[in-house]
Amino acid sequence: MSQGKKIYVIAGEASGDLHASNLMQAMLDRDPNLDFRFWGGDKMTKVYPGLVKHIRDLAFMGFLEVIMNLRTILKNITFCKEDILEYQPDAILLVDYPGFNLRIAEWAHEKGIKVIYYISPQVWAWKQKRVHKIKKVVDKMFVILPFEKEFYERFDYDVNYVGHPLLDEIAKHGFSEEQRLEFYKKHNLDNRPIIAVLPGSRRQEVSKKLPIMLEALKSFPDYQVVIAGAPSLDAEFYAPFNSENVKMISNETYHLLASSKAAVVTSGTATLEAALFKIPEVVCYKSSRFSYEIAKRLVKVKYISLVNLIMDREVVKELIQDDCNAGAIRTELSKLLNDEAYHAGLMKNYGELEKILGGGGASDKVAQSLLLELSN
Repeated sequence: MSQGKKIYVIAGEASGDLHASNLMQAMLDRDPNLDFRFWGGDKMTKVYPGLVKHIRDLAFMGFLEVIMNLRTILKNITFCKEDILEYQPDAILLVDYPGFNLRIAEWAHEKGIKVIYYISPQVWAWKQKRVHKIKKVVDKMFVILPFEKEFYERFDYDVNYVGHPLLDEIAKHGFSEEQRLEFYKKHNLDNRPIIAVLPGSRRQEVSKKLPIMLEALKSFPDYQVVIAGAPSLDAEFYAPFNSENVKMISNETYHLLASSKAAVVTSGTATLEAALFKIPEVVCYKSSRFSYEIAKRLVKVKYISLVNLIMDREVVKELIQDDCNAGAIRTELSKLLNDEAYHAGLMKNYGELEKILGGGGASDKVAQSLLLELSN
């Protein structure tokens, strides 16, 4: 490959920041002369100093929230196109974040810029017709869920299945008892076991779900509650939720999960992270009534958590919209913590899940293939 290839990367959420940072590092390990310019977060910035816009300014959730922030989103799209033209990259690398990234992909294709997509939009869940656009405008697609390759094959589109990057990420965070005690000490935690709360990374979803989650956890005085703070939200945002039995720890979600007995988790990547850490979890989803009613009519999948989608059956309990209430969370959490047979069955399912996701090395596989693509 020639020296100094330029790659423009767009990741719009915390999980995208994580996976894009690992991929950028894997690419730089193979070719240190690469140049990146990107939309992302702190993890990508640690790998390379090319940040244009931070994810904290990009995360809008749900139909209503998107409509309310439409002017900002459209301004961002216009700015992004101008910035790409000025940078003149050899390729654009899009990481998940479909509402924004598919628009950029279509435009970049028209401009003759090579478009690589890593972590497919969830077209299998809704808007399946978008596959026809993806086929037309994306030069190479890397997928991370085993059923996605088969899904795309139904549309005669050959994609690369590379396995899930979380396997590698979590393997890095093997946690000894000594490290666990250090984590407790560092954050002035008491001796009680932890229930972790992962309420999401977007302001709107956290505001909607976190009070319900915390209300449920008042019934577990023998445990201490720790909220996983999102990098896109500052400490001030969480301040009203802190109390004697509730603490917030930012940017240490994996250390928190590794130290926890159970977790209350918002739908999304976090459901898979908790499962791979072998942490019993209850999955919660609640959005505005408007957004939910639209989503209910459009979404074509049986489950909202990645764990259940991959396993194609309910392995973890999903509490959606009206079912996402303090009483239901309390009931499920009691079973997870106190019913030994229930807990054992869940752990068996988690083991199966890990096998289905295959071996690690996703970032390295994509890096190798992507650099080969750029050399052509």
